[in-house]
Order: sequence, then C-alpha cells, then structure tokens
Amino acid sequence: MGHRALVAYERADSTYNIHYSHWGANGLRLKHALTPRTPYGADDSSGRARRMHEALTDGVDPETVADEYGRGQDTQVDVLPLETGVTLATVLTDLLDYLHHEALYVVDSRFEVTAYRTLWFGLQYESDRIDDAPTLGYGAVRTVRWCDGEPAGDDYLCGQFAGLKRALGAMIDRERIGEAMANQFLHSELVEITDGRHDLRFGDIG
Repeated sequence: MGHRALVAYERADSTYNIHYSHWGANGLRLKHALTPRTPYGADDSSGRARRMHEALTDGVDPETVADEYGRGQDTQVDVLPLETGVTLATVLTDLLDYLHHEALYVVDSRFEVTAYRTLWFGLQYESDRIDDAPTLGYGAVRTVRWCDGEPAGDDYLCGQFAGLKRALGAMIDRERIGEAMANQFLHSELVEITDGRHDLRFGDIG
C-alpha cells in the first residue's frame, strides 16, 4: 500500500514542482533525506539527480529533462514531477489527497525542508450516517514537533485527531450534530490546539 507523500520543490520563479513519493510519509522520513546533494532522497554520486533537479526548478520542461537524463532513477521521490509551476494554495486545494497522501513536504530554494502531516476531515469511517466524503481539498496539514531528529509529536497529533473524529462520528450517529457542524468543529479545534511553533494550513473545503 505504501505511505504516500507529495513533495513540493520551490522553483526559481517562486512557484513549485510537485513530485510523488510512495513511501515518503513513513515516519516523515524525507525530512532529513532531501538535501542539495540528495535532492530526491538517494545517493547521487554521478550528480545526475542534482542536474535534473536544477533543470526542473529552472523551469525546463520535464520531457526535455527526461530525454537528456533518462527517466529511471532509484530514488525515494520520483524525479519527474506530477505538476510544474503551481502555487502552494493549488497543492492544498487541488493536488493533495488528504486521505491517500499521508504527508506533504515543502522544499524551498535553500533546501530547507518543512514536513507536514495531512489530516483528512472525512468521517465516512467513523459514522454510519456518512457514505462518502471528498478527499481533495478536504482537510488540513500541520507541522509536528521534532526532537533529536525525530518527529516526536507525530504519533500524538495523529492519535489526537483520530480520537476527535471518532467522537464526532458518534455524535453524528446520535443525530446530535450534522456533517457540516462536525467539519467546522474539526477546523476550529485544530486552530485551538495549534500553537505558534506549528504551521497549520487548510484545503479549500477544510
């Protein structure tokens, strides 16, 4: 199944190229794996990945880059992007699947990596009264606390959010609140429990 993630690399024009990683969300492992020498999270002794990254972030068309350097790379992050030249707002509303993508990484032009855990607002697994829920744009992303290079607050955040969703699902089944109110509560509660040390961002219907 994998632990899927999206990685947004800042381009020279301040927009982003969006890449896919099949296992990158596991333990937020890419936080320290993505560096100027290993832009896609793997050994790059030949320098090919670095040259591809430089070309792509300079705005060279991915097909042109693939023709020059090849497509196959043994890397943690797919070298060729899914999308190019998009804003972070577009990532959060149109590209990030809050159910299936477990993490989002934003890599700026200086290769400072910000790791976000995704939080899906759908309650179809917590409530018998809800059959379906959108996944694109329906949730939030939040940074976690790090200690000695490990995401010390990650499990706590995920557990806290899962418990909140279970409680709201039970309230919906008892007809005490509706889905829209539950969504509003998830939004407001995340704001309430997020202090100034964390970055919290929402999708367009989150």
